[in-house]
Amino acid sequence: QVQLVESGGGLVQAGGSLRLSCTASGRTFSTYVMGWFRQAPGKQREFVAAISEKGGRTDYADSVKGRFTISRDNVKNTVHLQMNSLKPEDTAVYSCGAKANYADIRTPFVYSYWGQGTQVTVSS
Repeated sequence: QVQLVESGGGLVQAGGSLRLSCTASGRTFSTYVMGWFRQAPGKQREFVAAISEKGGRTDYADSVKGRFTISRDNVKNTVHLQMNSLKPEDTAVYSCGAKANYADIRTPFVYSYWGQGTQVTVSS
């Protein structure tokens, strides 16, 4: 069982930056692939980024590539999402998820565990 808690959301002006964190409970964090997803009002949850168990592989949605960076610290059981050059269309609730392997990382329903989410609002 893994419990995930996100933090770091908030209100920022367009062009600004935020760093989201997702901290996991348990001793097996390093065995999970971690992903970030977001959901805007009236829209489906969409993939943002994912990172492999030891951090050697990352993937990003085209809409955030070059602006967002995912990283992890397996000692601190934490995964981060550094978000730069934020745009109003990045406004959403951001959630982290954990899954056992790197297959289908862009598909939300294959993730086994989820955090409660953190709101990111980008003003124009």
